[in-house]
Amino acid sequence: MTKKHQVFDALTGTARINPEGYSYHTSRGRLSSLSYALAGWLYMLRWQKNTRIQAAASLAVVVLALWLDVGWTELAILILTISIVWMAEFMNAAVEAAVNLTTTEYHPMAKVGKDVASAAVLLSAVASVLIGLLILGPPLLERFGLL
Repeated sequence: MTKKHQVFDALTGTARINPEGYSYHTSRGRLSSLSYALAGWLYMLRWQKNTRIQAAASLAVVVLALWLDVGWTELAILILTISIVWMAEFMNAAVEAAVNLTTTEYHPMAKVGKDVASAAVLLSAVASVLIGLLILGPPLLERFGLL
């Protein structure tokens, strides 16, 4: 096999895999897909304490932004950064669930997978806090006459 064919196979190999051969159930439609997504969100809210904390913090940040009357662009940036933290948390939970399903025994690579997914949450949360401070800090200080 030539180098060109190897590269082509590496790029297209995943696309040729039929998921129906590996899944006991595939989604039947858009409504089913939406219900599975909402089920995942409800799972996170029920079983993941950090998600409940994030929900409260997300609501508080949006309410604070509206109270401070930040611009639409700033509000959009805040919502985007909040969403990134949520997505990182959801992906972290998915990695943890997949690793836990794969093995109950300790394995260094399982630890790496879980730790890296957790690091993504930390990175997104720190970035979100910094962005929140940059956007909300000045109008908040101004509101209280400190700036």
